[in-house]
Amino acid sequence: MQKKIKTIFIGTPDFGVPSLVKLINDENFDIVSVITQEDKKVGRKQKLKAPAIKQTALKYNLPVLQPKKISDIAEKIKQFAPDLIIVIAYSQIIPKQILNIPKYGVLNIHGSLLPKYRGASCIQAAILNGDKTIGVTIMKMEEGLDTGPILSQTKIKISNIDTTEILFDKLSQLGADILIPVIKNYINNKIKPVAQNNVKSSYVGILKKSDGRIDWNKSAYSQEKFIRAMHPWPGSFGELKTENQTIKIINVKHEPVLINKHKSGTIFLDDNKLFIQCAKDSLEIKKLQLSGKKIMTAQEFINGYSKYIGKILE
Repeated sequence: MQKKIKTIFIGTPDFGVPSLVKLINDENFDIVSVITQEDKKVGRKQKLKAPAIKQTALKYNLPVLQPKKISDIAEKIKQFAPDLIIVIAYSQIIPKQILNIPKYGVLNIHGSLLPKYRGASCIQAAILNGDKTIGVTIMKMEEGLDTGPILSQTKIKISNIDTTEILFDKLSQLGADILIPVIKNYINNKIKPVAQNNVKSSYVGILKKSDGRIDWNKSAYSQEKFIRAMHPWPGSFGELKTENQTIKIINVKHEPVLINKHKSGTIFLDDNKLFIQCAKDSLEIKKLQLSGKKIMTAQEFINGYSKYIGKILE
């Protein structure tokens, strides 16, 4: 690579930050612009908060664009005359008119081993389905959703304590570690993109808050995976309707306990430990959170909210 590669970086959440920083600090790349989503109101006070990618870009004094629709700034992107565009977790489809602008195309880092789990909630899906491995795919983008030809894939093992939050961080760093070597090999014609096998494809959509509601009429083994998959968003929760109280389950012991003597969803004690009965076996609760309260340990719940013991979480 004899000259700097004029690069536009497109992304929004923390997932892309390590990759952006790597590109900024590599002398072979010139980041001419960073494109991200609009600032959003968060929290009870609804204060505007800038996306993580914007915060990082401003830290390095990079120009930032925040269009409502990326198609609105296609001409602006063309004016930058980028050699390359990198997209990581942007949440908008990149239109053909932009895909065709850069000399080397538009590359994307996706948090699954494509063609498996195209779409948004790929990490959650891997945990829910009991996959043994997960990974990142670097592909050349085309008009379809995560359908472009693959440049590189790297996988890691999923442990029985990994949550979506933990794997999010692992894959974020993994993507950053392999991105620049892959780009350089691609530009130097040392990598030939390989078409995806569409027959083996699967899609996963965006999760809603309601998707975190736990169905206690499933096995403890299934629910343990569900709780890990839904952490931190949208969280795993149920309601004590008789008490008008929502309880979020933050952490449970991995191994189900062979207790099957209560109605599904029942909160109970056994040997002074806190459990919830599932359709098959029970889960020992380690941490939980009542609506409007801080996260607490099981023992703190037992000490302060014993009135809920014996109630049914729906």
